[in-house]
Amino acid sequence: MKSALSDFKGFSGRNYNPGDLYAEYFNPPIYAVTTATKKPKKGAERIKPTDPRLDAKAIDRLITARIGLLLKAPFFGNLATRMKLINADEWCPTAATDGRNFYYNTDFINLLSNKEVEFLLGHELLHAVYDHIGRRTERHDPQLSNIAQDYVVNADLIDQRIGEKITKVPILYDPKYKGMSWEEVYDLLYENAEKINIDQLIEQMLDEHLDDEGENEGGDGDGDGDGDKEGKGRPRISAADREEIRKELKAAVLQSAQAAGAGNLPAGIKRMIDEMTAPKMNWREIIRQQIQSTFKNDFTWQRASRKGWHMDAIMPGMKPGEQIDICVSIDMSGSISQEQARDFISEVVGITNQFEQYRLHIWTFDTAVYNPEIFSSDDGKSVADYEINGGGGTMFECNWEFMKEQGIEPKKFIMFTDGYPCGAWCSKGDEDYCDTIFVVHGSKTIVAPFGQTCYYDEEK
Repeated sequence: MKSALSDFKGFSGRNYNPGDLYAEYFNPPIYAVTTATKKPKKGAERIKPTDPRLDAKAIDRLITARIGLLLKAPFFGNLATRMKLINADEWCPTAATDGRNFYYNTDFINLLSNKEVEFLLGHELLHAVYDHIGRRTERHDPQLSNIAQDYVVNADLIDQRIGEKITKVPILYDPKYKGMSWEEVYDLLYENAEKINIDQLIEQMLDEHLDDEGENEGGDGDGDGDGDKEGKGRPRISAADREEIRKELKAAVLQSAQAAGAGNLPAGIKRMIDEMTAPKMNWREIIRQQIQSTFKNDFTWQRASRKGWHMDAIMPGMKPGEQIDICVSIDMSGSISQEQARDFISEVVGITNQFEQYRLHIWTFDTAVYNPEIFSSDDGKSVADYEINGGGGTMFECNWEFMKEQGIEPKKFIMFTDGYPCGAWCSKGDEDYCDTIFVVHGSKTIVAPFGQTCYYDEEK
């Protein structure tokens, strides 16, 4: 896998001249193509100036496309009108955005039909709205992430019929990715990296993805579209700019979504709106309430609680049959860090400390279940001493297979995970077998395919 990914790591952009590619389709009757469309090296001088008449034509088409979106896709139209149009012939062969500005290449805009320009605007908007750069983690290869993000954005646009799919140049689209997050698509691509032509996929990326400050050549890091001292070059985005843009977009997305109506939003946007507007509740409290809902407290002096022994006190226990009886599964696949594993165990200990009487069945898993063990309030064993095993891939359904084979039918099943199974929830388990709570560590956007999803927050 590493050898396959190393072939495209560090790739910084297309290595072709779009002017050559477009010549087959774009031949203006009056003006000659004068824009330098190959991305120059740092410090390189512009080969040819942008023809102002061609640039004016491109701006006019972009404005027309924004009006078209306002009329037919108001969510996209409202967001598009807030972005400043900036000519980027100096470094951008197609288009790009930082969330505030829409960077465009004159030749490319004039190549497309009006409906395809609407599609392009929607493409850039969704990259910004989905915060594709900000949601990338250290485990994500930048270029494979960019490919996955293009797949998701294009699938959403085609599903929502935003403009018309661009056909003048090849783009990344596969209907099987409809409704997926880019992280899910990334996992699928990563698992099959040995079987796909990475270079070919890179060539089909529709736009330039702007990375954070320090990852690109040129630019001054202020997010205003300026580059070097002459005001040219690829922009860089500082961490402060990225956070400020994220706040601006959040407000703009909510406003635009309200104006457009819930029925006119892509699935990914609907999920974001739900996350933004849903009341925030301590996930530990959610688990406590979910567990308590399975029984009614009824104490008895006939069954003393062992928890009072260290205080030389006798405390009432719970009647037999009233104790909590749950299963806990801990994801120990290769994507789980040691810090996350420690957090998982400490939270399981916390669950046992909340209840006087408990029977807890715990195991770890990756593609199989490991070290199943039972802890109860009567055996004197501590969950803190539980030994964790794993480190391979991720197959969620092995948990349900194990429970069925062992005849285990828990009232509540709690899974601690980072939410990255192989093939992106491709192994979903059995939603009808038992009530399931997924506690996701390391992401606030991944949603389990069924059950209840909670997001781990160590500050709560």
